[in-house]
Amino acid sequence: MRENRVDEAWLARHVEEVLEPTWPIIDAHHHARSNDKGSFLFPDISRDLGSGHDIRATVFVEGNYGYRSSGPEHFKPVGEIEFASALAQQFTEQNGVQACAALVGYADLSIGAAIGDVLEAQVEAAAGRLRGIRVVANYDAAIHSPRGAPAGLLRTAKFREGFSKLAPLGLSYDAIQFGSQLPDVIDLAAHFPDTDIILNHCGMPLLSGPYAASRDGVMAQHWRNMRELAQYRNVSVKLGGLGIHFVGLDFWDRDEPASSQVLAAAWRPFIEPCIELFGAERCMFESNFPVDKASCSYRTVWNAFKRMAVGASAAERDALFQGTACRVYCIA
Repeated sequence: MRENRVDEAWLARHVEEVLEPTWPIIDAHHHARSNDKGSFLFPDISRDLGSGHDIRATVFVEGNYGYRSSGPEHFKPVGEIEFASALAQQFTEQNGVQACAALVGYADLSIGAAIGDVLEAQVEAAAGRLRGIRVVANYDAAIHSPRGAPAGLLRTAKFREGFSKLAPLGLSYDAIQFGSQLPDVIDLAAHFPDTDIILNHCGMPLLSGPYAASRDGVMAQHWRNMRELAQYRNVSVKLGGLGIHFVGLDFWDRDEPASSQVLAAAWRPFIEPCIELFGAERCMFESNFPVDKASCSYRTVWNAFKRMAVGASAAERDALFQGTACRVYCIA
């Protein structure tokens, strides 16, 4: 079994020509980090952004990296925004591309109203780039998640007290949790109609571990929940993140990297229903790198998305690849 980590030598075994190189793209979701699963910092991001696709801008999303090493505990995540803001400036000065044009940070909303001071510190640290907050809320009694949360976190009074501080600061919420927890997101969207909620990774259906044998039932319930969630106009969806091992596709565990044709065929059943339910105007493609880089190269992931968009109208294609991300994350 191959290790689920970035392996540049393995990725180099499959190289494709760039499809539709003139289509403008905003990568709606990537991280930056350096750990035992690989590095994805300025040199690494620069190489991928220069792989041949017309990447105009990117959205940086928190990944538990670059925290302050001292000071009050709840303020430590401000360090990641300081790091991302410096990274954005580095790209502006050296590459010209608007990498990290919008930043999504982490703040422990479960401390309630006291999180307001932390949010204001992040707004200041972001130098005009902070757009939202993400809290990893993954919970399942049968599945271990490294950054998991207590059961029912999104419904607790304290979390919602903290959540209520987002909209007054013009901040959105990136929602990441298992697909089985979508009823919690539905309830959140209903109670906070003035807060934009961006659902990560097609809702992240849980199809690994003990759920691999009941895939059809899991997906049937997933689409019932997604259909209900689509009724709330304050919710949009990121299309991608399907390389996460929770989804159970495991393309990283193969002798050779998959082609964009193979990836498009595997991802289509997750992505096309999202577009049908929410409309292209509320959907956006994401690389989810470097997490999904364990499965394919940057060039290949965007080729796969382009293959899925062949039948879309020009307006739909523009929304999927850049328009929705521009609107939701206020990227000029």
